[in-house]
Amino acid sequence: MSYRVLVVDDEPLARQRLKRLLEEHKDFTCVADAGDGQAAVDWLSQFRADLVLLDIQMPGLDGLQAAEKIRTLPSAPVIVFCTAFDDHALAAFDVDAADYLLKPIRKEDLTRALSRAAERLSRQVSGPAARTHISARTSQGLVLTPIDDVLFFSADQKYVSMHHADGETLIDDSLKQLEEEFPQRFMRIHRSYLVASDRVQRLENTDDGVVLWLRDCDQPLPVSRRHAPGVKKHLRGG
Repeated sequence: MSYRVLVVDDEPLARQRLKRLLEEHKDFTCVADAGDGQAAVDWLSQFRADLVLLDIQMPGLDGLQAAEKIRTLPSAPVIVFCTAFDDHALAAFDVDAADYLLKPIRKEDLTRALSRAAERLSRQVSGPAARTHISARTSQGLVLTPIDDVLFFSADQKYVSMHHADGETLIDDSLKQLEEEFPQRFMRIHRSYLVASDRVQRLENTDDGVVLWLRDCDQPLPVSRRHAPGVKKHLRGG
């Protein structure tokens, strides 16, 4: 999935820098840029963007005023403010901005903002608590993994890893959050493991306890005594 981005800033160099930073994120494409708020509103009245990276201090219609107008448009895009001033944060979130970045924009801050924007966009498409992708911040930028590709999630102290066909990725979500958000998609088998319900194949008793085998996964996962009855019921089709 590729998200369409409109970059809005009255400084040409600032627009160029944001566009360069966006090039590192394959799931976000800058489709246009504008030099002031009114130009942004006019463009969005004719064309579609999923995300607007919006400066605040601009001549004429400023970013906050533009955001108010943008919110009223059909299929309004997600807004992330990018500004040199930190005294507009409260006002920014009054217009439901996904994030508020201070210039000069750092790569890691933009990555965080894009992650939040992607999650919000996913919820807009699928409804509350129905993301179609899990976002992760990596050294290559923001990565979106389809829910259907996830084999299981594992927790190691404060870190949670997402295991999928292409390997393993650290994510910001907790197992509890994922379990509550996707009760029909993932099943708890252990305090440290959450597995894709439709990939569950069989249980096996070993000297170290009960383990679970998943389709397309070549490693057995531990099943706790507490969660074993639920797993057996699932295997019986209950």
